[in-house]
Amino acid sequence: MTVELIAAILGWCTLINFGLLIWWLLFVVIAHDLTYQLHTKWFKISREQFDAIHYSLMGIFKMGVIIFNLVPYLALRIVA
Repeated sequence: MTVELIAAILGWCTLINFGLLIWWLLFVVIAHDLTYQLHTKWFKISREQFDAIHYSLMGIFKMGVIIFNLVPYLALRIVA
């Protein structure tokens, strides 16, 4: 594998993961009640807990994408 290929793969992974993050955010914001009702069928949580869980997980996911996809992509683009 070449450095250019790895950088291209990381670039596409970053775009796909940020696309999933945006989809998740829009789904929770636009269809909040539907999403909450779906989750409360399986788990007994309040709206505040639901919002806190999703907000926290979105932040963790975003940091993971930045650390494991975007930073290596940028490092390879600078070096190559």
